[in-house]
Amino acid sequence: MANAVELRNITKYFPSSNVLANNDVTLSIAEGEVHALVGENGAGKTTLMNIFYGLHQPDSGEILVNGQPVEIHHPDDAIKLGIGMVHQHFKLVPSFTIAENIMLGIEPNQYGMLKKKEEAELVRQLANDFGLPVDPYARIRDLPVGMQQRVEILKALQREAKILILDEPTAVLTPQEVKELLAVVRNLAQRGRTIIFITHKLVEVKDVADRLSVMRGGKMIGTRSVAETSIPDMARMMVGRSVLLELDKKPATPGQVVFKADNITVTDASGLPAVRHISFSVREGEILGIAGVSGNGQTELVEAISGMRPVEGGTFTFVDKDITRRSVGERRKQGMAHIPEDRIKIGLNLETNLDENLVVNRYKLPEFNRLGFMILSAMKRFASFAVKQFSIAAAQPGEMIATLSGGTCRRWCWRVSCLASRSLSLPTSQRAVWMWAALSLCIGRWWMCGTGRRRCC
Repeated sequence: MANAVELRNITKYFPSSNVLANNDVTLSIAEGEVHALVGENGAGKTTLMNIFYGLHQPDSGEILVNGQPVEIHHPDDAIKLGIGMVHQHFKLVPSFTIAENIMLGIEPNQYGMLKKKEEAELVRQLANDFGLPVDPYARIRDLPVGMQQRVEILKALQREAKILILDEPTAVLTPQEVKELLAVVRNLAQRGRTIIFITHKLVEVKDVADRLSVMRGGKMIGTRSVAETSIPDMARMMVGRSVLLELDKKPATPGQVVFKADNITVTDASGLPAVRHISFSVREGEILGIAGVSGNGQTELVEAISGMRPVEGGTFTFVDKDITRRSVGERRKQGMAHIPEDRIKIGLNLETNLDENLVVNRYKLPEFNRLGFMILSAMKRFASFAVKQFSIAAAQPGEMIATLSGGTCRRWCWRVSCLASRSLSLPTSQRAVWMWAALSLCIGRWWMCGTGRRRCC
């Protein structure tokens, strides 16, 4: 089988963060295969694909598409070569309809007047052809994440993409949405598309990929047949050592109640009840899980707990104090933290650097503020401490948040929250096994520090 993609000796260095993201990387992908590109957060996977899509320029190396050397200076060049990319953070216009997003820039028109009905019909036909049904008139802002991702895939297919890059496509999906996406990926491969599936979820690699290539520390470790490679072997290639895939969970010994929700009622954005008369408590040293299908009130409940959404009835008690009407800032001062499911819109500020994001909850403290002026040297030292403490090798003090990979953003969002907390509210989706090991260690250290201590992770 001929190679659809060849990346030869690609090297990319980012001087602003002193990171060698890709170090002499070579990768070959066969036509019509599902090829998983796996590695830890910060391994260089997304950077490599951003180079292939024209978002970054390599310092050295060569790119071949269908056996022919090409130069890709811009995503427009990639699209002309039949390359499409679905980014980890979707590039959709929330106020536009599905049809408007898919046809943006290539709208059917006559004498400058858009032909809306024809546009919708083209999108409906495209969706049906690929088994991805959508409502062309639905607005993006009203869609669940899984449907938004479907729109991104259709947008690439409408531009006749033969090579489709999916960057961490399951990072924010529910298990049912993941199952549906993997079925879509298999269908596209059967129809002759070449799929590059960037992930670190090894079970999904086993389910959908033909071959996998593993990156670690900016280098290509190797390429293997998925059928002939076990999940423990994949994990060993990713991290360079054997990985314990099962957590040895010891019996819990919780202490006194530190947080209590009593008869809580919360409404959603439309004023309808999303949470009805919920009561529960969390004890010291305890991890409480709240499970349910997306859209059943979990988001509204978490926002109410963190102070982002008012409650219509009931009370919250934290360390024997009523915090029901307290602001987000007041709850933070008492040691409560919220790690949001949407780290980009809520958890981090992309227009600032790591140092500024880290102290956003504590910029008024005297160690960071003198007479109303920020002490930049102290902020940098604090960021260096956080990078080393949580092993975030792909991030450097002073680096802009917008330049970080999605996985590194997740870890930094954790760091911003848990350095000053004694109680965490954490919405989750599936994550890499190594990440869960790190988070388990963080949570363990955090609780072992005892209540009342803040900088303990």
